[in-house]
Amino acid sequence: MFNTRLLVSVFEFILSVVMSGLIIVLTYRVFIKANPDFNMEEEIKKGNTAVGALVAAILFAASMILQKGLGSVVSMFRLYVSAPGENSLSFGKLALLSTAHLGLSMLLAVITISVTLRLFGKLVRNHYRPGKEIERGNLAVGLVLASVVLVAAMYVGEGVSAISKALVPQPSIGQIEIMQ
Repeated sequence: MFNTRLLVSVFEFILSVVMSGLIIVLTYRVFIKANPDFNMEEEIKKGNTAVGALVAAILFAASMILQKGLGSVVSMFRLYVSAPGENSLSFGKLALLSTAHLGLSMLLAVITISVTLRLFGKLVRNHYRPGKEIERGNLAVGLVLASVVLVAAMYVGEGVSAISKALVPQPSIGQIEIMQ
């Protein structure tokens, strides 16, 4: 039992380290390339604090959402290791399912953050243009957008967790015969 717990813990640690690096690189690249308003990377190089605050919040929000999806992968691995006879998953299927869970979590993170930023931009467009304000270095707007992204991630993370847990394959506990 101790060896199983240790193996699952080491797996979770390694997966967390790998995922943190992947999340940072993928999220950064996706949102830098996806911004139609201006070149975020150039603005960061210029020292635009508003853009830096928004990108930092996006990275943090994406990691919060993906962390919720990580729990189901650890649960699947724990089930695979602790009850190998009960589980019909091969290691290849487990790896494929784990990749699909993490991919779904990443997709939901990107969609959530993108939709949230676009929706907020549409809601305030009569008062100001958030993209233009951030490009000009308006830190107040950058902080408001960062907060909007973080609040959305807090709520959506729980939904991602629920979806991810629902998709974890469960072992069969047998059949119950009903007498006639």
